[in-house]
Amino acid sequence: MAHIDASEVLAHADGLYNFARWLCADAAEAEDLVQETYARALASAHQFQPGTSLRAWLFRILRNAFLDRRRRAAPTISGEEPSDDVLGDVSTDELGQEQVRRLVAADVAAAVHDLREPFRTVVLLDMEGFTDAESANILGCSEGTVKSRLSRARARLRSQLAAYGPRP
Repeated sequence: MAHIDASEVLAHADGLYNFARWLCADAAEAEDLVQETYARALASAHQFQPGTSLRAWLFRILRNAFLDRRRRAAPTISGEEPSDDVLGDVSTDELGQEQVRRLVAADVAAAVHDLREPFRTVVLLDMEGFTDAESANILGCSEGTVKSRLSRARARLRSQLAAYGPRP
């Protein structure tokens, strides 16, 4: 049975929560998903192979738990689409720099959330700093599939963000 240091496992809590939050788009569900991830990791500690990436192993468990939840859930239409009319009639000159940054961040977040799950997941893993090989291990697919999905996801994000266009 492999020994996993609890402090090493807990060191990844923030990254796991951020990943779960992006996947779920709901803070409470993300917290539940991280708890489920830790429960599954504890129950499967004997399967962890020393010398491999604990971080990648935990992210894979979280993603699998997320997919299991989605499979069990009844098919429903997801929440409301983000509004493109964030600024209304207010001009950019009237907004502070921080407000403009928040609006741009909201556009990026909306574009990421609009991606289909396989594309959103590779983007999020890339943002977490995983290599293509580590992402392939987490996703249970080939490295070429990761590269292809990431390329297509980036193209989709560029297209979506261009559609938002510059704000007046």
